[in-house]
Amino acid sequence: MTEQPNANPQQPGDPAGDRLAPRPLARPAVDPAQAATFGRPRGVDGAFDKLYQPGSNGQSAPNLNLAPPTPESLAEAFRRPPGAEGVVLERPYGSNGSEPSANGADDPLWTKTSDPWRDPGSGAVLAGPAVQQDSEDEKDAKRPQGALLSLPEVLFGRRVQTKALAMLAGVALVIGAAGGLIGWWFADTGTELTGQASISEADAAKERPAGSIADIAHRVAPAVVSLEVFKPGADAGQQGSGVVIDNQGYVLTNEHVISAATADAATKVTAVFFDGKRVEAKVVGADAKTDLAVVKVDVKNLTALQVGKSSDLAVGDSVIAVGSPLALQNSVTAGIVSALNRPVTAGGDGGSAPVIYEAIQTDAAINHGNSGGALVDATGALVGINSAIRSSSAEGGSIGIGFAIPSDYAVKIAKTLIKDGKVVHPDIGINASSTVAGSSTMGAQVRNVAPGGPAASAGIKEGDVITEVGGRLVRDSAELLVAVRAREVGEMVPVRLVRDGSSLVVDVKLASD
Repeated sequence: MTEQPNANPQQPGDPAGDRLAPRPLARPAVDPAQAATFGRPRGVDGAFDKLYQPGSNGQSAPNLNLAPPTPESLAEAFRRPPGAEGVVLERPYGSNGSEPSANGADDPLWTKTSDPWRDPGSGAVLAGPAVQQDSEDEKDAKRPQGALLSLPEVLFGRRVQTKALAMLAGVALVIGAAGGLIGWWFADTGTELTGQASISEADAAKERPAGSIADIAHRVAPAVVSLEVFKPGADAGQQGSGVVIDNQGYVLTNEHVISAATADAATKVTAVFFDGKRVEAKVVGADAKTDLAVVKVDVKNLTALQVGKSSDLAVGDSVIAVGSPLALQNSVTAGIVSALNRPVTAGGDGGSAPVIYEAIQTDAAINHGNSGGALVDATGALVGINSAIRSSSAEGGSIGIGFAIPSDYAVKIAKTLIKDGKVVHPDIGINASSTVAGSSTMGAQVRNVAPGGPAASAGIKEGDVITEVGGRLVRDSAELLVAVRAREVGEMVPVRLVRDGSSLVVDVKLASD
């Protein structure tokens, strides 16, 4: 604190004038909270007792209300009830200050005149208990029946000691274990035919490397569909398979699968995909002579099967047949190529003309409903269209001899059907039959020649035996037909034949059928 200059250096009674005035007091600021707690009441400057000293008029100073009024909520909770100003805290009657009840059930202990603990005149004696003891029957009669405890109250209500619960659980566990051991002993010693088996299980998972049958089937399945041919109101229909060869929706199948739809416009064709999706299919074109047809579906993002070269196949190559045999969709069978360039005569049922084509023979299981399905090689490429089976029973079950139209020929016919809606085939202009057994020459014997046809123009006569067409061996009439159809309309083809024991070659310009 800075020292103030002495404004009046000479104090009274200080003749010399050399004494200094008292230093001013330092009064720090008082905390308002402490002042409110410990300070004088408002309006009081001196001591508290001045408030109660008689005034100049002989009367006491007015009382000062130092405490705030009691809150109404506290006053209502703790004050005496209305109309009970004369009731003291130790109530002589009922618990609520009312008159004692008639039966004394609610009376407090001190209202009983026989209570020695409340009688100040009772003497202290060494005798029985001061309170009268009730008999056992009276105790049982007066003892109230306790409430029955539920399971949650026993476990979680803290109304039973934890030690008691633990002991109860231990007893239950011992009883259960003893019962289990007794049951196990009876089961183990009951009979020698029962017991516990030790079964060895494989730990390694199935391996499905690329190129396996499982891998090929997984890739091929989306491109193979099931075809249902049904006329509304009819009791039955036809069922077969088809192969998606183009992502625009073109599906290649057999003609005999959708023949009912080509004969009757009211018959509908439905394509069912591997994921269960069903869509209507429209017939683009069909060719009964080659047993091939094309239908189209309106589906986006189709998976088309890659087409391989059937001409690259060799006997013994692995092949897989995919289709819907006996209406069992997405069925897969595996086998090998049993033979190539096998002339097959199929159909001819119901008065229709038989179908003759050159086929791939396979031992992969093929049954009714596989027709029109895919025959794929070990890479998953399409190499044939499953078409027919050879069976020894009337039901036509598979005996391991199935036939498929080679993909090279099937795709060629499909492209023509997609472009023109129909197919024309090369024709030689004769009717022929296979030579009988024991003949000196094996081949196709000419039965009649169409006047003005290609054979007649080349000089072929009735009775001639054709043995080769374009360098290809002909051993019967079926091989003659497939050898001619392997050529193109208008093509000049050398034909070797046997006439009167002599062999000669003639050039035949093939015409359209």
